[in-house]
Amino acid sequence: MAKGLAGLRVVITRPETQSETLYERLCRAGAVPILFPVITIAPPEPGGALDHAIRRLSEYDWIIFTSVNGVQQFRTRLANLREVSVAQLQGIPGFNGKVAAIGPKTAEALHRSGVTVHAVPSEYRAEAILDVLGGVQGMRILLPRADIARAELAVGLRERGAVVDEVAAYRTLPTTPPPHAFEQLRQGVDVVIFTSSSTVRHFVTLTRGIDYGDPAIACIGPVTAETARQSGLHVDIVAEEYTVDGLFRALEIWKDNRPSN
Repeated sequence: MAKGLAGLRVVITRPETQSETLYERLCRAGAVPILFPVITIAPPEPGGALDHAIRRLSEYDWIIFTSVNGVQQFRTRLANLREVSVAQLQGIPGFNGKVAAIGPKTAEALHRSGVTVHAVPSEYRAEAILDVLGGVQGMRILLPRADIARAELAVGLRERGAVVDEVAAYRTLPTTPPPHAFEQLRQGVDVVIFTSSSTVRHFVTLTRGIDYGDPAIACIGPVTAETARQSGLHVDIVAEEYTVDGLFRALEIWKDNRPSN
């Protein structure tokens, strides 16, 4: 197998539980991946807004899922409230409307759960869903997503006349990597990968004052890239397809075109 990223020391900042695929791909390409998780995903508080929305699923015309995390946490709470295991849960019992998904991985997670997906935008950004939903005037829409999600999608839907219930399906919490991860960082790195704005913000906070070289900054999409720039980082790599696969391809292209090659 070709080792297109041979020797590159690459920092992965996403939650460790979600880093396996990227870690393995980097290893196969000859890179040296460094796990440096700066956020963790936590479930919502029981009895909160998500539970309340799940009990009223029949009232919604659309549910829009913006991430795999949102799908997983939604299904976990739905199964809990129906007193069944997640494995026993097929589809979305009690819901008769349509489902939209942001990105192919989110759609795939829904399909595996027996959920029919009616709309997936070609661009993997939350706002892009507005163009594929059609008229939403007077419709009731559920948005189960991160507690720190950007407001643009909900605002856009409301501007088009929808009634939007935006609920936290999961919490994104800062975490501190283990000491050996900091040791790896201090040895110098070639690339730092960011897969969300929250990974940028927490990485910058945690590494302030630490010398880890002058690595290239790789971002999964333009929103994350803009957060990185606002945080004082020079962005070198932005995936055209806002997925881990797209990010990996962008990293390969960057490596192939580096002057040092």
